[in-house]
Amino acid sequence: MGRELFGTDGIRGLPGRFPLDDATLHATGLAIGHYVAGLTSGARPRVLLGMDTRESGPHLAAHLAKGLAEAGAEPVSAGVIPTPGVAALVRKKDFVAGVVISASHNPFTDNGVKLFSHEGMKFPDQVEEQLEAEILRLRETAPAGDGEPALSPQPGLEDEYLAELRTRADGGAKLDGLPIVLDCANGAASRLGPKLFSSLGAHVTAIHNAPDGRNINAGCGSLHPESMCRAVRESGARLGVAFDGDADRALFSTASGRLVDGDGVLYLSARMLKAAGRLRGGAVVGTAMTNLGLERALAREEIGLVRVPVGDRYVLEEMLRRGANLGGEPSGHIIFLDEGPAGDGLATALKVAAAVCRDGALEQLVSGLELYPQIILNVPVREKPPLNSLPEVAQLADKAREALGEANRIVLRYSGTERVARVMVEAREKSEVERWAAALADAIRRHVGAEQQ
Repeated sequence: MGRELFGTDGIRGLPGRFPLDDATLHATGLAIGHYVAGLTSGARPRVLLGMDTRESGPHLAAHLAKGLAEAGAEPVSAGVIPTPGVAALVRKKDFVAGVVISASHNPFTDNGVKLFSHEGMKFPDQVEEQLEAEILRLRETAPAGDGEPALSPQPGLEDEYLAELRTRADGGAKLDGLPIVLDCANGAASRLGPKLFSSLGAHVTAIHNAPDGRNINAGCGSLHPESMCRAVRESGARLGVAFDGDADRALFSTASGRLVDGDGVLYLSARMLKAAGRLRGGAVVGTAMTNLGLERALAREEIGLVRVPVGDRYVLEEMLRRGANLGGEPSGHIIFLDEGPAGDGLATALKVAAAVCRDGALEQLVSGLELYPQIILNVPVREKPPLNSLPEVAQLADKAREALGEANRIVLRYSGTERVARVMVEAREKSEVERWAAALADAIRRHVGAEQQ
């Protein structure tokens, strides 16, 4: 059954329009408040709110807080903080749930609402379905009003999150003197990223760390890591990191400016965990987008790879099911389950930086990984019928698989957070990858493509 509000990563949309209009936000706060009230006995449930740097964040927070308060919950603000910061604080403190106002890697015009349980995990599908039904009912009966006054961040929460992060540098490794470039995407890591790495002794060059409410993810961060790689080469840094807007992802640059994505992080992390006797579950968990090169490189190390649908919630579900403690996505969203169930770009960056300080250059640490040429094209769409129900698209995909030979992967899917179809083609020959990806994208565009504005 289709859902109107919740996608693969919470509620997404344009502020001021359904589902991020004032009435729906107020109803969302009410529904969350009613739900968490049922999880406590007597005490007023406390709900932690955090946001990224989008200009619409405070307005959305005010209407959510109003609904929460009317339902008997106590909204507490962490201010601007990475999404995984909320997940970590909810687990550590006496919060029943957490709410993050962010659209992650999307442009500033978008925003969203993500929900975390006391365990620091995304709400299960069945809970989201329950909340959605309640939200849609309440938005018709409960007036939104003007929202609450802006909440002031509670002192000390940011420092507690930073203290938690400092424990995640493997073996307590120091980063003394490490020259590092941090691309903060003008997002939630803009202040905390440089503060964290400087406190551990690194020599930080921070770029894209001056958010103005509208420049989040704009030509920077993990979606556009080129300037980070260039800054590493030009500054002589040993390592570069590019976060996304809410800092739950991180991509890296070697000293020579070579980009290392989430597959590279999984490779070096799996080898280190196995060498230390700490890799559990018999495999690393990846997704349909994980490069075939990683699968083959891990196989040489006698480490398996299990694939799940795209989305960190599906990675986590499989990790929990099989008892694995390492999983993630090429986008840079990595879960180290021994430390928590939420992917954290800052924590991932600390681990990679510690490995560079302890074991040598990142280039060497990923030298055994040879990624297959891969291209991902995004096609704006006006509707989302099953792609395999479009005869031309299905037939062309079969033809491409036959032409590309045994070592190929083609993934056609819709984004769970945007109105786009994603076309991924991977094979040995780059020119053939590009040719078939373009042909598939054109076929999708002909049938369901959105008109360009």
